[in-house]
Amino acid sequence: MLELLTDPAAWVGLVTLVVLEIVLGIDNLIFIAILAEKLPPHQRDKARVLGLSLALIMRLGLLTAISWLVTLTTPLFSVAGFDFSGRDLILLFGGLFLLFKATTELHERLEGVTHTASKSTVYASFSLVVAQIVVLDAVFSLDAVITAVGMVDELPVMMAAVVISIVVMLVASKPLTRFVNAHPTVVILCLSFLLTIGLSLVAEGLGFHLPKGYLYAAIGFSIVIEFFNQWSRRNLARHEARRPLRERTAQSVLRMLGNRHPLADGDAPADPLAPADAPAFATEERNMVSGVLSLAERSARSIMTPRADISWVDLEEAPDAIRQQLLATPHSMFPVGRGSLDDIAGVARAKDLLAALTQHGRIDEARDLRSAIYVPESTTVINLIDKLRHARGQLALVNDEYGTLKGVVTPIDVLEAIAGEFPDEDERLEIEATGDGQWRVAGSADLHQLQLALGTHGLVSEDDSYTSIAGFLLDKFGQLPAQGARLEHDGLEFEVAEADDQRIRTIVVRRLPQTESAMELAA
Repeated sequence: MLELLTDPAAWVGLVTLVVLEIVLGIDNLIFIAILAEKLPPHQRDKARVLGLSLALIMRLGLLTAISWLVTLTTPLFSVAGFDFSGRDLILLFGGLFLLFKATTELHERLEGVTHTASKSTVYASFSLVVAQIVVLDAVFSLDAVITAVGMVDELPVMMAAVVISIVVMLVASKPLTRFVNAHPTVVILCLSFLLTIGLSLVAEGLGFHLPKGYLYAAIGFSIVIEFFNQWSRRNLARHEARRPLRERTAQSVLRMLGNRHPLADGDAPADPLAPADAPAFATEERNMVSGVLSLAERSARSIMTPRADISWVDLEEAPDAIRQQLLATPHSMFPVGRGSLDDIAGVARAKDLLAALTQHGRIDEARDLRSAIYVPESTTVINLIDKLRHARGQLALVNDEYGTLKGVVTPIDVLEAIAGEFPDEDERLEIEATGDGQWRVAGSADLHQLQLALGTHGLVSEDDSYTSIAGFLLDKFGQLPAQGARLEHDGLEFEVAEADDQRIRTIVVRRLPQTESAMELAA
């Protein structure tokens, strides 16, 4: 023993044999990792350790029976010109078993059997999995032991190499199993390796020697390709992670609801196997969910009633004129100003103003008006909801950074952002279908709702520089377009139907015959 410890050749043989034993054991380790996945999580580590421990015991036992191993190469019988020894039979049946198991595993994964989500997941029997590990251990152990016998003459060196290689594989088994289970494409690749190894074992059993160098070269090349594939996937996932989690979650929820709208850049494609004629949720339900999920990224400016459309009460008007205005307008809450909307005195309910005019003949600011609630136009709708909740039914006035009144917001505006329009008696729908593939749209129509109604994307401004379809057209034309001007976007044609010197009032939208259309401007 002391001579072996001081013999450089013995150490070189030990290191070389350890490396070879680890290489020969990788296929065994891969198969154990795949089999262990079929067990409950709390039994997987036990199965891995037990499988590799059995491999160690088996290899040490075979090493002690070197004289018996030598006799395994003696032909036992011949069939059709092929001589079969004990070693050949073990390799032949082991290879056939490996081909069978790898094929069935591939079939299950390609058919999706093992990925079916269920509360009552059925796991394989522990004893059955261990039995399969033992069978494969016998095949791989024989191969490893024969390699050891052919390389080294000293039995202690052989045993030391086997023990060291098994310990290394025990340490590496858990991270390797975790990696294999976390990457489905790696599982498919490993099963392909097992098919290749099984084929080589069958060939060896039939007497056809396949150089292992070719086999490991092919496996190594495949591993390099898969490495680049995993690297690409990791970079893609890292790029995807830069998008806000809320946005990614919202898109995932909409896809689960059966959203069939054209996808924006970066969206994942819809499932091509999903039935298009039987969506799980109605269009209205999907639109409402989409409205809820988009609230966090929308500002008060995107849902407010713009200044030009505000109904307000002027204190400088005659009491009779104010009374007629209140009776003729269906709104229940009004901003009250002194001559213009730039001088707001407060807000008031229509019934309170009518009561003041009937009882006192005039409106008193201190007695009849409430203090106005102001919010910046950049306030998110989520924060706006909280402010409106504490306002007890009042409307909120929306100002820009210079303090100029830009519009008003009520709880109804928030509801419309979720569920669509609720026009008053003196209003009409901003988005009206006028025929098959044709719509009449008000210039002030909300782009989020318009996108849902048209089934398109790319209308909403990324920087919130505009919030209406009129703003979208102004941005694309670069100027106020004339009546009759047209623009094509995502298979839709937008035609300015009514416009004056100040604003776009009405747009006609038509779906073009072609499915794809580059954005073009037409005068």
